[in-house]
Amino acid sequence: MAQVASGDYFNNAERLAIDTTIRKSEQLCRFEFSVFVGDTDGAARPFATRLHNTLVAPTKSILILVDPTSRVLEIVTGAAVRRRVSDAEIEHVVTAMQALFAEGDLADGIRQGISQIAEHAHAAA
Repeated sequence: MAQVASGDYFNNAERLAIDTTIRKSEQLCRFEFSVFVGDTDGAARPFATRLHNTLVAPTKSILILVDPTSRVLEIVTGAAVRRRVSDAEIEHVVTAMQALFAEGDLADGIRQGISQIAEHAHAAA
């Protein structure tokens, strides 16, 4: 199930575009994507891991956490995802997302990251 928690960071068109990207990506790779954009509660990685663990199927899920205030990006993948998407591939996705974020394009950076992870997972299937 697609999930976007984003506070006031996106307008309606951007939210719809992210949601559409999530749905298409989930259909492509058969994993579930969730996106959290907002302030983290303490250290970002443990916060992202806690969020990921609350998902319906964490083993088959990808959580992308972006804290624009702290300029933090975390991607947490479940065990089934890690069998098809390597840490190096995730690092490449993070680099690409950060480049778009640096240009001020938060929504497109998230969409590109979701799409790239789905493509890596699909190619490895």
